[in-house]
Amino acid sequence: MLLTDKVAVITGAASPRGIGRATAQCFAQQGARVVVLDLDEQASQAAAESVGSGHLGLAANVADPASVQQAVARILDHYGRIDVLVNNAGITQPVKTLEIGMQDYDRILDVNLRGTLLMSQAVIPAMRQQGKGSIICLSSVSAQRGGGIFGGPHYSAAKAGVLGLAKAMAREFGPDQIRVNCLTPGLIQTDITGGLMQDERRHAILAGIPLGRLGAAQDVANAALFLASDLSSYLTGITLDVNGGMLIH
Repeated sequence: MLLTDKVAVITGAASPRGIGRATAQCFAQQGARVVVLDLDEQASQAAAESVGSGHLGLAANVADPASVQQAVARILDHYGRIDVLVNNAGITQPVKTLEIGMQDYDRILDVNLRGTLLMSQAVIPAMRQQGKGSIICLSSVSAQRGGGIFGGPHYSAAKAGVLGLAKAMAREFGPDQIRVNCLTPGLIQTDITGGLMQDERRHAILAGIPLGRLGAAQDVANAALFLASDLSSYLTGITLDVNGGMLIH
């Protein structure tokens, strides 16, 4: 198994059909002790229990520094280490540029970008002490192609910020053997995108995907497993596309 005895923290992993839950299941099957972080503690605990015994579910608002620090302290108290962080928590909003209000802008940026920074800041000291760690940040194909799929421009901006943040952290913490990499999923069938799957755009989107299908949460989870494991021990600062070829360039 690829993650035997490693402690892996996954944010935004309570949703039953989300990328985070699929990643939690995948990591648990590979021997990791998984920590599910989400806004609701009961939902987080239920998600942790659903992937097997010995896992932990905690409440945390990734955009709130105090909440993040408290959750990470509880994880370290419980397991004594953190080997992997998957910055998966994210929200979107399908609006146009002139429709973006400042409250919406703050909300989208706070969860997607601020949350990635705060969670990374919270776990890096423990990883430094261990002399090793892997941080996986979820960006989006929307950041690379300038939107045009589901989220608004502020979502594209937030996810583009994640790409820059991850590369900067990879450069800074490489000497500490902390690897930081990004995944850029294309259109994945989850609870967030479920409403889009039935409209007329579906066929047009499929026509632009060389593999001819929409992505599944498991596709992203498998890529996260690669970046979390020692199979990718010489990879840091990379952006790994998981989009069926829709952004070949």
